Amino acid sequence: MSKTTTKSQASKRNKPIVLVTGAAGALAQQVIQRLRKSCQIIAVDFRKETFHSDNIPSYKLDYNKRVFEDLFKTYKFDYVIHLGRIQSSELTMQRRYNANVLGTQKLMDLSHKYGVRHVLILSTFHVYGADAYNPALIDESAPLKAAELTQDLVDSVELENLANIYLWKYPDLNITILRPCNIVGPGVNNSISRLLSSKRPPSLLGFSPVMQFIHIEDMADAIELAHKKHKRGVYNVAPRDWVAFQDALALSGCQSIPVPSIPPMLPRLISRVLNLKSFPSYLINYFRYPVVIDGSAFEKEFSFTPKRPLKEIFRTYKDMKEK
Repeated sequence: MSKTTTKSQASKRNKPIVLVTGAAGALAQQVIQRLRKSCQIIAVDFRKETFHSDNIPSYKLDYNKRVFEDLFKTYKFDYVIHLGRIQSSELTMQRRYNANVLGTQKLMDLSHKYGVRHVLILSTFHVYGADAYNPALIDESAPLKAAELTQDLVDSVELENLANIYLWKYPDLNITILRPCNIVGPGVNNSISRLLSSKRPPSLLGFSPVMQFIHIEDMADAIELAHKKHKRGVYNVAPRDWVAFQDALALSGCQSIPVPSIPPMLPRLISRVLNLKSFPSYLINYFRYPVVIDGSAFEKEFSFTPKRPLKEIFRTYKDMKEK
């Protein structure tokens, strides 16, 4: 065996081993690219197996199956980055609950059992819920009202509640929970990104709530910082600037189609009948009322400043339409 090979193997053994879930998603792929030089990455996804490189093992696994525990036995993970939350537009409610809530519980139980030193969990600002009585800036102490307003977000709220229980029950896991605002940018396939990508997206007539957007690369930077610093707690992740939804559409080169908002059930009915995945019925209130989160705690604790301004974010969507 050559000296070069011996050094390479020794170097690999000295790297911390990191499990990244949701590896098929664009955000997870950005995170993996940032950490691959300093960590040994193991990629897992509930939906499909993905290829990252020859030295990054990738698996398609149900977190609730026994084989998932075999990974913990085989690799002895140092850290877990859980980006594998299934969006509410994916799968049925029961399958989402199994993946998001029961799967996350299994993940954290295994992390505690096998001595994982830090678990990072990606949540969403949607857990706060959208209604007319939201404060101007929502901090991390605000109640999670989304489950009271729509059944489609119950699994997201329960995932968060579960993570908070484990945060205090097992302090050795050093759990960090991130609640980002709208994540957008190249490769992102969530509801808001599909709206900005559309030439003629729907919008609620008479409503243009203030919204926050963070570029996928800035969000990947935030996750990398949180992974490296291992600070327990719950943190909103959002820039200090925001924009009205109708202005965001205009800056992205969209010509919106007004959808009547009265009576309140009408936009939900239109969304369901037309199967508008970019404008799902359970998110209608988020296009009616502002949900503006305060990201100052994360900014201060992790010395985080987003690098991509809103104009740059929207210009990317506008350029896509002009090609």
